[in-house]
Amino acid sequence: MAVELIKPVLQIVGYQNSGKTTLVMKIIEALIAKDMRVGTIKHHGHGGFPNSYEGDKDTARHRFAGAQVTAVEGAGMLQIHALNAHGWALHDLLSFYINLPIDIILIEGYKYENFPKIVLLRSEDDEKLLEQMENVQAVIYWYNSRKITKMGIPAFQISDEMDYLNWITTYLKG
Repeated sequence: MAVELIKPVLQIVGYQNSGKTTLVMKIIEALIAKDMRVGTIKHHGHGGFPNSYEGDKDTARHRFAGAQVTAVEGAGMLQIHALNAHGWALHDLLSFYINLPIDIILIEGYKYENFPKIVLLRSEDDEKLLEQMENVQAVIYWYNSRKITKMGIPAFQISDEMDYLNWITTYLKG
């Protein structure tokens, strides 16, 4: 079932410990500095029920960064106090989010969904993700790679924070 989107959506994907949550927080802060209202959805891919209400957990960190709406899904539990034994599909979450007073939806995870995405690569071994992903709009990488910069899509070294944040905010506003 397709969701008709009336708000910009951007996925942030990568393997565990690639910097997804840190990047989402930076994007949230950059967007709210431009008076944009941000909602986030995080895929809890670690098994078991997510616990996002502790201050050091990713979804709590999203809230502290300024997101007006956050959700986390894992093992069939969506933390808006809803439980579905079969799990929550991303299109169901988006159907809920498009009715909220937010301007932009950031999705952390859900690698294989087909929304516009930024891929984080921690090492050359992670480059196999690019062969599996659709709708990649940009790549942020942690290592020196000539291959990435020759792909014909925007590519940024992780240390070039101002460059990729400017590109992301321009992309989402356009």
